[in-house]
Amino acid sequence: MATTPASTDSPAPEETGTGKGRPTPTRGEKVAARKRPLVPNDRAERRRQERARLNAARDKAREGFANGVERYLPVRDRGPQKKWVRDYVDARTSVGEFLIPVMLVVLVLSFTPIPEFAFVAFLLLWAYFLVIIGDSFLLGRIIKKRLGEKFGESKVERGVRWYAAMRATQMRMMRMPKPQVKRRQFPG
Repeated sequence: MATTPASTDSPAPEETGTGKGRPTPTRGEKVAARKRPLVPNDRAERRRQERARLNAARDKAREGFANGVERYLPVRDRGPQKKWVRDYVDARTSVGEFLIPVMLVVLVLSFTPIPEFAFVAFLLLWAYFLVIIGDSFLLGRIIKKRLGEKFGESKVERGVRWYAAMRATQMRMMRMPKPQVKRRQFPG
């Protein structure tokens, strides 16, 4: 095959300023650039860096979960209906919120030397449990009705009543994700 000689009038690619401005790396150069040792030179430093990186990622995820960022929430807390339920429960004052303080009072009263006093305290605790169950049942009915109005009767997720009851029995300051609304600031 005969090749025609290149014209001497056209400038070389390096002279025009176009192109990448460096020669294409050979395969050996590419492999050498990718090559990393299987074991780092300073294992202790590498472990510290990895631990610091994982701690930063964990802290970011924990903060995102606490603030209700959808991406960091577990599956049970995701979705617009669960967010609406959280906001509704957080806006409401529930009887179940005071379960732990009431149980502590009953525990202290159970150590009194008068057995009748301790017995009455336990009866009051069981009555309190019944009130919590009734409040949770009513809350579940209200939640299901309001979610049906907002999202459609057939679109209400399963388990929202239980989700609302479990959140309502936690002290407000201990709820996760943290409450995003103030008291009596019900969602629309």
